[in-house]
Amino acid sequence: MAKDNAAVSTGAELHPQSVQHRIVTKGGPSNEEVHRGEEDDKKNAPPKQTSVQGLPLILSYLDQYECIIAPIVFTLLAFFTRWWRIGLSPIVTWDEAHFGKFGSHYIKREFYFDVHPPLGKMLVGLSGYLAGYNGSFEFKSGETYPPDVNYTFMRVFNASFGALCIPLAYYTARELNFRRPTVWLVTLMVLFENSYATISRFILLDSMLLFFTFTTVLCWARFHRLQKQSFTPEWWLWLALTALVGLYTIEDLWNKFGDLTMPKAIYMFSFWLHFLVLSNSGPGDAQMSSLFQANLQGSELNQSPLEIAYGSRATIKNMGYGGGLLHSHVQTYPEGSTQQQVTCYHHKDANNDWFFYPSRHEPEYNAEDPLKFVADKDTIRLIHSHTGRNLHSHSMAAPVTKSDNEVSCYGNVTVGDEKDHWVVEVVSDAASSDRSKIRTLTTAFRLRHAALGCYLRAGNVNLPQWGFKQIEVTCTKKNSPRDVYTHWNVESHWNEKLPPGDPGSYKAPFLNSFIHLNVAMMTSNNALVPDPDKQDDLASKFWQWPILHVGLRMCSWDNQIVKYFLLGNPIVYWGSTASLGVFCLLVLWYLVRWQRGFDELKQRKAPPA
Repeated sequence: MAKDNAAVSTGAELHPQSVQHRIVTKGGPSNEEVHRGEEDDKKNAPPKQTSVQGLPLILSYLDQYECIIAPIVFTLLAFFTRWWRIGLSPIVTWDEAHFGKFGSHYIKREFYFDVHPPLGKMLVGLSGYLAGYNGSFEFKSGETYPPDVNYTFMRVFNASFGALCIPLAYYTARELNFRRPTVWLVTLMVLFENSYATISRFILLDSMLLFFTFTTVLCWARFHRLQKQSFTPEWWLWLALTALVGLYTIEDLWNKFGDLTMPKAIYMFSFWLHFLVLSNSGPGDAQMSSLFQANLQGSELNQSPLEIAYGSRATIKNMGYGGGLLHSHVQTYPEGSTQQQVTCYHHKDANNDWFFYPSRHEPEYNAEDPLKFVADKDTIRLIHSHTGRNLHSHSMAAPVTKSDNEVSCYGNVTVGDEKDHWVVEVVSDAASSDRSKIRTLTTAFRLRHAALGCYLRAGNVNLPQWGFKQIEVTCTKKNSPRDVYTHWNVESHWNEKLPPGDPGSYKAPFLNSFIHLNVAMMTSNNALVPDPDKQDDLASKFWQWPILHVGLRMCSWDNQIVKYFLLGNPIVYWGSTASLGVFCLLVLWYLVRWQRGFDELKQRKAPPA
């Protein structure tokens, strides 16, 4: 038997009948089974390498490693379309004027304010740092880049994020279990999308936004594929990476154990880095709390005298999220009392300065008298430094918030009435348990109108154009001690008779600063509305983009410069717009069927293990 086996294994020629006889007589399979096994061997055998020039072997190899080769080819094409002649135009183009400037602030570590989250702008700053840029260029729109600004490298850095969207699109389509032609179609639609390629070629946030959005969708797609492997380490990994993808994750978690908590660590971490890098005083200081500003290097706030005395000149900041500085100017209200306007304003200027004076029932202030400090429950007057008028309120509706009383400036040091009086009510102090006095930066206090009983308030309501879109200040009739928009603190303080204090030794908690900045961003973004009095020939309506009715001119149309015009690929735009319409019709169709008792929309149960 050993010899027979050796003969068979070495391919020795034996008579078929003798082979069959040996197998059958020794309890092996029948002749039919042997024939079936030979057919299976033929099916599983590797392809013969006898074709012309080995073409089937190459095709088999390409087919086997398509998931590696195809995305590499697509990605190389992506880098070509995004990088080709990227430095051709040396002009500050479109919103490079904004985001290049923000990148400069990171390089100089100056605190600034903007309505966009910081991660993308930090990456712009990183591109400038890697390019050797020192942050001194102002990035004025239409200006020519100076020789010391390597704008080409900065554009290449941004364009790389746009190019990397292509392999992300490829693998997302694979994770969604699309067929290969569909995967290639999705990838090619992203690769040859004109607007994607164009917007990625400049120092903008769009390429990073697209990259992280594509990454999130890829993580969601992978998480979706693992829904039958819930709570495994890989499932948790892709859930964490998906982060804020939103409704799908909430729905999936709700179906499993009702936990609606979504990880927000990445978003908050970017703000932590934002605060860490921007350690110097800059143009955006006024958007933040006074304590936050006092800890910025170069800030003048930490030089202010600590305790407020009568005769002191100070700026008073609203402690609500997005709050500004108490402000007035010579312009008057067009309606109501027509007295001098009082607003809240984030920009620092002389119109934010106020003098603390005693009430008219007290002896007139005399600079030669001994110092007297402003205390809790004191009745005071606030006199506008620039115009000399008193902070005032009366029983007249505010210009926008009609349920509140109007706040204005009226009279002067000698002319006025009891409606110029405000009662100080200390709420808290971040540095001391002693609430008997007002301290710079650390004391939160309210101002109650002595005659009307209302409280000075500055919400996030913007005045019309006649009020320069500044924040409305009112006297609210609601006594709500927890309403932070009725809380105020002294930010800057000048008094030659008092020594400088050290309020900068107290830091604002990160969470407070994080919330404060995000509300300020939201408020400022909501205030960005078109001016109806100005015609914008380049403006477009929301419905014009999906159908390519109008594009976007990204620079001037001078014959001496390279021109850029943002317009989408018609096949991609029209096809995707049509697909959205079809999707809505399908949803409507299945909802009707669901109401009629069909069960297509029911969640399928996983098969038993």
